Amino acid sequence: MKPAKLHYWILGWFSMTLCCWCTSDKIIQSENHPHTWKKLYLAHHWPVTVCKMSANDCQDPPEYWTIHGLWPDKTEECNRTWHFNVTEIKDLMSDMRRYWPDVLHSSLNRTQFWKHEWDKHGTCAATLQVLNSQKKYFGKALELYQHVDLNSCLLKAGIKPSSSYYQMTAIKEALTRFYGVTPKIQCLPPEEGEKAQTIGQIEFCFTKELQLRNCTALKGESDLTQADWKLGTEELSVCSDTLPTYYPSQVQDNK
Repeated sequence: MKPAKLHYWILGWFSMTLCCWCTSDKIIQSENHPHTWKKLYLAHHWPVTVCKMSANDCQDPPEYWTIHGLWPDKTEECNRTWHFNVTEIKDLMSDMRRYWPDVLHSSLNRTQFWKHEWDKHGTCAATLQVLNSQKKYFGKALELYQHVDLNSCLLKAGIKPSSSYYQMTAIKEALTRFYGVTPKIQCLPPEEGEKAQTIGQIEFCFTKELQLRNCTALKGESDLTQADWKLGTEELSVCSDTLPTYYPSQVQDNK
């Protein structure tokens, strides 16, 4: 091989190798990118318990499970320049007010809760094409909420608000039997003088293909164990299987 040809061959080989190395490096970086996520949590909260957590005066909270949020498992505030614009979800407003209300603030014109959910979680979920706009994100969350239909499931299982206590294992078993996956259930721990935890939130997990899956973390996944909502000193945590569980039907006076 002539020196000139050898020179160009070596240069071409080196360029190709460098290109492959850079591409491989980008793939590795993308898997470990802080905005990379693997599953979504569709969080339902029980409005009566939400009111119990707050010093605010809740006015007639809904007597059905409502949406708290749709959360990627390990990202927050992915794009602070992508501001919430309520006009983008104007076609969803009726369902948003019914199924995704701001439980703590009864004004129908208040949008701060939705803004918070978009800023913190929606901007991260938007890396998925089916969720890559505000209308898609909120619309798909409403669609998944209707598909899960948690309120009907609990009623069919005979689990309804009561002054009596439930066993957490019975609630878990009923949900797992109905959906075929294990959700994540969070409670308020017993306050001083109480013996029972209070059920507050039920989360269902979805793959990126929006198929139901277990919420337990697989190898290499993060587990969203921190409570997403802390009000004052009250904070939700994963329910205990051994404590009796209160499913309140009305707001009790705060102590």
